[in-house]
Amino acid sequence: MGCSGSRSCLSAPCAAERRDEATRQRRDLSQELVNLREELVCSIHSSERLEKEKDELRVALEDALQKLQEQHQKDLVELEQRLQSFYQAEWDKVHLTYQEEADKCKTLMQQQMEELKANHETAKLDLENSHTEQLQCVKQQFEMSLEELSKVHNQELQSLDKTLKDAEATLSGQIEELTAENKALIEKLTAEANRRRELADKSQKDSHILYLEQELESLKVVLDIKNKQLHQQEKKLMEIDKLKEKNVKLDEIFKKVQQENEDLKARMDRHAALSRQLSTEQAVLQESLQKESKVNKRLSMENEELLWKLHNGDLSSPRKVSPTSTTSPSHSFSLQSPRTSGLFSSPPVSPR
Repeated sequence: MGCSGSRSCLSAPCAAERRDEATRQRRDLSQELVNLREELVCSIHSSERLEKEKDELRVALEDALQKLQEQHQKDLVELEQRLQSFYQAEWDKVHLTYQEEADKCKTLMQQQMEELKANHETAKLDLENSHTEQLQCVKQQFEMSLEELSKVHNQELQSLDKTLKDAEATLSGQIEELTAENKALIEKLTAEANRRRELADKSQKDSHILYLEQELESLKVVLDIKNKQLHQQEKKLMEIDKLKEKNVKLDEIFKKVQQENEDLKARMDRHAALSRQLSTEQAVLQESLQKESKVNKRLSMENEELLWKLHNGDLSSPRKVSPTSTTSPSHSFSLQSPRTSGLFSSPPVSPR
């Protein structure tokens, strides 16, 4: 019977088979390890040989690169010298042309500036004269309106004073008359009352007494009417006092308005002076702005023309050497330096 392979199987044949199997596996592993060691030794020898070849190749490439760099540097120096001489000649031509055109433009601009200055002075004088006339007209209108307002106010004040004085005199006379009548009526009423008491004491009533009583009643009615009139006169006097106070207030308001008008006149004078100053400054600023704009426009046109000429000069120049595309940024900058230094470091005298 065969072995089931479980742990309970501990018989001698099964143990022998397992030992044989383990011995066989160990022998195979030893052989495989020996083979791997041999392969490792071969790989190490191959890598050392390749490293040596790589070093030799690197040295050869460095020598070749050094030679190429030296040759390239020589070519760059020769090309730079040729380009510098070519661009210097072109720059001299352009500079001479630019100087001649700048002199012409400067002369023309001076003539135009003189004409503009003369026109500006004429326009400035016209504006100042017009402004002065307008200001004088406004001042005259203001003074006339102020005088008319003052006259009307004075006339109203005089008429009010006259009316108040007349009313006060009339009312004073009426009050005095009414006061005298009131006193006379009071005295008469007192006498009649005394007489009535005397007649009542004597108990003698006749038709004359009845007449006196009726007259006394009528006198009372008249006295009431006079008292009412007196009250009305007092009310009128109070109204006159109020009118006087109102007149005083109107006088104060008139003085205040007159002071405000004087302040307004002073402000108008200051405003006119400020307006003249601002107009002068505006004219000066406008003139300077026109100058700057013309100079900037002229300079921009000249720069565009110079760039166009330089560009055409570059296009028409002979290009025999093409290695400029492989040059470094430092060399390209050094090649352009003669032209740019001539353009920006020593420009011709500008009309500005």
